[in-house]
Amino acid sequence: MNAVAPLRLAILISGRGSNMTAIARACLNGEIAARTTIVIADRADAGGLSSAADLGIPTAVIQRSTTRDAAAFEAALAATLEAQRPDAIALAGFMRILSAAFVTRFLGRMFNIHPSLLPAYRGLHTHRRVLAARETQHGASVHFVTAELDGGPVVLQSRLAVVPADTELTLSARVQATEHIIYPQALAWFAQQRLAWRNGAPWFDGRPLTTPIVEDFHAPA
Repeated sequence: MNAVAPLRLAILISGRGSNMTAIARACLNGEIAARTTIVIADRADAGGLSSAADLGIPTAVIQRSTTRDAAAFEAALAATLEAQRPDAIALAGFMRILSAAFVTRFLGRMFNIHPSLLPAYRGLHTHRRVLAARETQHGASVHFVTAELDGGPVVLQSRLAVVPADTELTLSARVQATEHIIYPQALAWFAQQRLAWRNGAPWFDGRPLTTPIVEDFHAPA
């Protein structure tokens, strides 16, 4: 990765791509020293495709169908990514589980954001599960992608209070608002080379990052 040239960033989506839009705008505004070279969706009807096009970002659709098995899907996805020579890949609501072989191919430069305080509440329906468990805190986690689902080292987390009036919908909206802040921030650190992957682990400012950096979004008392 060249320290002078902007980082080359590819973003993968499955839906409306709100995190993709936040990241792409941060690149365009100079908040991330990066250029979004492509947005790839695994669904032709993903709403984020039109959002990316409106921002002038090239797009591609790679669908898995009855005629394309998982290996063929990943081969096509990898080929499209490699053609872009990405320095970083951001999964932004990409609803596909990637194989260990695929992840290993891009290890150390692929990120994901998950709507929970990992390692708690991996998987789906995190807001519903948090409310059912009567948790008092919730948030989101930016992590390096490894072969373990939602199990890669966490770099940055947002934390906020779960309030009595919260529903799954309101809690989701409040957490997502923090995602749009912390995901661009983590990618900005990576572009600045403050955040790096060394010897199978994250480093920050020249030191091993053993615990996530936390941004507090609790409302003032």
